[in-house]
Amino acid sequence: MKQLLELLGFLALVQGVMGLLHEFTDWHIGLVQRLGFLEGYEIYASVALVVLAFALFAAAESRKSG
Repeated sequence: MKQLLELLGFLALVQGVMGLLHEFTDWHIGLVQRLGFLEGYEIYASVALVVLAFALFAAAESRKSG
């Protein structure tokens, strides 16, 4: 379970950072900008993904390994 939480946290972190890079540099990367229902809220969604990633990392650390 710990490894799953870490993997999900890593994916959320990568997508959040890529969404922020897209907004501030106009690079066309990431998943956030491709979701139509998030139009106009891409920065908020990206920041939420980064916060979610840190929460998942904290939850993974609190779990026993194995």
